[in-house]
Amino acid sequence: MTATALPQPIQSREHGFWHAVEVIGCYLLGALWILPLLYAVWMAFHPAEYEVRFDLTAPLTLANFVQAWNAAPFARYFLNTFVLITVILVSQFVICTLAAYAFARYDFRGKTLVFMLVLIQLMIMPEVLMVENYRTMVKLGLVDTVWAMGLPYMASAFGIFLLRQAFLTVPKELDDAARVEGAGPLGILLKVYVPLSRPIYVAYGLVSVSYHWNNLLWPLVITNSVSTRPLTVGLQVFASPDQGVQWSIISAAALMTSAPLLIGFLLFQRQFVQSFMRAGIK
Repeated sequence: MTATALPQPIQSREHGFWHAVEVIGCYLLGALWILPLLYAVWMAFHPAEYEVRFDLTAPLTLANFVQAWNAAPFARYFLNTFVLITVILVSQFVICTLAAYAFARYDFRGKTLVFMLVLIQLMIMPEVLMVENYRTMVKLGLVDTVWAMGLPYMASAFGIFLLRQAFLTVPKELDDAARVEGAGPLGILLKVYVPLSRPIYVAYGLVSVSYHWNNLLWPLVITNSVSTRPLTVGLQVFASPDQGVQWSIISAAALMTSAPLLIGFLLFQRQFVQSFMRAGIK
């Protein structure tokens, strides 16, 4: 006689119940995120008198976007933001790659101590260093420049840690094979480690771009003129108490500033999710 497994309906019901709770919780969290966005879209595409009155027959208009664009030099704000993000991202890729490669493959005196200092940096909020960073920018004569906004972020402890963990997974036999082919240390890094860690670079790049696109406090402190302000600081002009708060125009301006990130995510959401899954970022 052969033993047969008896069904366990109680466990199946319990599993189904908790699965339903998880699904409902996800829908509720999704609603909490999407409802404010939908409300902002409603206000941006409708006249001001329909801000609190939901009428499906309300006329659509682009006047709020026109007024928002004319109320501030958005072209300059977009240019400053793109330049800032490009400078920061390129610098982070170069510096973090070199530092992570050194920590992963080289042995030198004080290596453990230096890496511990990098990890400690992860526990320090950027706001804690804001006063000292401002004093440094004053001494360097960089206040009210794009370089002042980007210089404190050109090296990232998180980026160094993430790339180091990725480089440690690369087999050392590939180093030997590359040396046989005549590659030097820099050639091994560029031809072996960087290509194999491409998903990590994509994941980290997305996190960095999103953070610095939305960063407000440090650019607000270090910039004084319109010619150097990024988008986040430029939005402050719509909250002026002299002009009053016009929510329809503010919503239109907020949608314009967030549109590049939203469009980028919609176009590359599959690569976005896959890069994080391969990188192991929770």
